[in-house]
Amino acid sequence: MLAGLQNISFEFGARSILQDATWHIQPGERIGLIGYNGTGKSTLLKLLVGEYQPSKGAVERSRGISIGYLHQDLLSFDTNESILTVALGAFARVLELEKQIELLGVELEKSGDEKILHQYSDCLQEMDALDGYSIHHRTEEVLQGLGFSNDDLQRPYKEFSGGWRMRVLLAKMILQQPDLLLLDEPTNHLDLPSIEWLEKYLLHYKGSVVMVSHDKYFLNRMVNKIVELYQQELHSYSGNYDFYEKEKAVRMELQQKAFENQQDYIRQQERIVERFRAKASKAAMAQSIIKKLDKLERIDAAELIRPNIKINFRVDKTPGKVLVELKGVAKSFGKNCVIKHGVAEIERGDKIALIGANGKGKSTLLRMIAGTEPLDNGERKWGHNVEESFYAQHQLESLRLNNTILEEMKECGSQMNDLELRGLLGCFLFSGDDADKKISVLSGGEKARVALAKVIVSKANFLLLDEPTNHLDL
Repeated sequence: MLAGLQNISFEFGARSILQDATWHIQPGERIGLIGYNGTGKSTLLKLLVGEYQPSKGAVERSRGISIGYLHQDLLSFDTNESILTVALGAFARVLELEKQIELLGVELEKSGDEKILHQYSDCLQEMDALDGYSIHHRTEEVLQGLGFSNDDLQRPYKEFSGGWRMRVLLAKMILQQPDLLLLDEPTNHLDLPSIEWLEKYLLHYKGSVVMVSHDKYFLNRMVNKIVELYQQELHSYSGNYDFYEKEKAVRMELQQKAFENQQDYIRQQERIVERFRAKASKAAMAQSIIKKLDKLERIDAAELIRPNIKINFRVDKTPGKVLVELKGVAKSFGKNCVIKHGVAEIERGDKIALIGANGKGKSTLLRMIAGTEPLDNGERKWGHNVEESFYAQHQLESLRLNNTILEEMKECGSQMNDLELRGLLGCFLFSGDDADKKISVLSGGEKARVALAKVIVSKANFLLLDEPTNHLDL
């Protein structure tokens, strides 16, 4: 066993995430960790690496195990260093040896001291053992596999968007070659060529991998085991996602039958109690039945059908036929020309999918249309009565962490009252007291739902959506 959880329980305040959960990760396993948004998948990974401590039970790790953990919180990291330098940080010991070899070489030229010669020789041997002379080539290869061009490698890390930064950190983690990789939604922000590269890499990776993903096709290709976090428990399925779906249906049917049988038994026993509790000769028997029912471990009803998000796009104004026109627009970043002589016309009723490789300017074009990105040249002309709303990944980062969900919705400038806002949030699967949760405790998927709900509140008649399904579950 590489790592695992033994009879773990964990809570966030009064909210139970795990109850008496056990899970062992074995060498060579490819595990897909799944569950609805907000059930605690990311929390589970943080327990494995020691960022959180369980309220009960033990986290187990093999002695000397190295764990690489890619998580969404890494986006807070910032630096002026080039992305190549950041990724090369995977080889801390090799970089240290490079400096030592250079310094010892200078000393050796000056003195020829035998002690320095031995130190120099030892460093060279260790460098060879670590395959240190190939780190630059390997790092460039991984970064280019994840979609960076050769010109990108010397660009400062801070110039890149959140998705591209995540790729740099993924590259660094891959280069470290840990015994266990924990990947929290690794395909978010990756285009198809980069996903294919990552799949190829993981297929040949010698360690074990646990990946949280909402991409069923990715899971079907990459995993040999599914672990589902469901009703505070962990359920394992020895197969890919398709296998899980079939087995889960059988398990849910059995659970529902067991629940219904237990409910029939409880109702039967309660009828007996009701019949005999008033009779002195039967009172002791009635009390005995009550005590047994109190001690009975209740079976939960199976969640046979999960409610879907219900989105009703309401608009206050009907726009004219043409929503927006772009005439001869251009945009460059330094020497990188993103769009040249761009011409487009978007009409009422159009449903347009904007596709292209990462880094080719899709998000830039959306910002240009929305008016949040200045044009270098050309003209953007709005149509009559157009009210646009722009959803992008940066909006998740702009949510106020100390706000409750309801407070965040109120800041949209909507005229809806609390009751109406709670009703809207119910359509996004935030029911009851969920609206009073702090943004800071929400998962990535829950934050995405809040951001989408804010788009709906705007009652816009023209929506611009940049990767709206990132972080959303199946």
